Amino acid sequence: MTAGPPLTEPARAQAAAPQKKARWRALLWVCFGASLLTLGAVLGILAFRAWQRFEQRGSSMEIEASPSVISAVRDLARLEGAEFQIERVISLKDKQSRFFGLVEPEDAILLVASGTVVAGVDLSTLSESDVVIDPARRAVNITLPSSTVFAARLDNQRTFVFKRDTDLLAERRDSLETRARQEAEKSLASAAEEGKIVDRSNASVRRTVETLVRSLGYRVVTVTFRGAPGDGEKK
Repeated sequence: MTAGPPLTEPARAQAAAPQKKARWRALLWVCFGASLLTLGAVLGILAFRAWQRFEQRGSSMEIEASPSVISAVRDLARLEGAEFQIERVISLKDKQSRFFGLVEPEDAILLVASGTVVAGVDLSTLSESDVVIDPARRAVNITLPSSTVFAARLDNQRTFVFKRDTDLLAERRDSLETRARQEAEKSLASAAEEGKIVDRSNASVRRTVETLVRSLGYRVVTVTFRGAPGDGEKK
């Protein structure tokens, strides 16, 4: 057989054209398939989220409580001296890991917390040696334990979730609001202590005790606090 004449450049380009078209078609089909898969995954996630919200809106809540059981009883001898009303904003974020740490979606909450902090004196620790009476002078010297924070409680009527953001790939944590409320209670107590609630409580308790003891006929009433700096600390 004799070889034909060599192909010219236009002829070669015309011969390779069907192969290039086939390659481009295959590449386009791959890109189109990948786009469809991505779009399907996104639509599936959005549909699942929408279904969850629809289920929550259409759900009903039934409450059943077991019989109450008193597990402990304790008698209290407390004299409240001060009460603070505090409002704070708590921002809590739950950072999650996806795709081996390449993506870090967040489930975040912004809680507006309002609560009450109460401080006072625990009179149950008062002993006979803490009360010194001078009948001749009609005077009495009383040493009380210093005030402490009795309770820091959230006001559920005024505490609310201002904002809740859950990224597309993040899991919505049901416990995130509970954790935010717990952090709010801790911050309420620390904020009250920074606001010198103990000093204000000691001053209020001192006035109350002095008024009460003077009503019993004593003329000179001195009230000091154990552990209170600069107030005649008693060891």
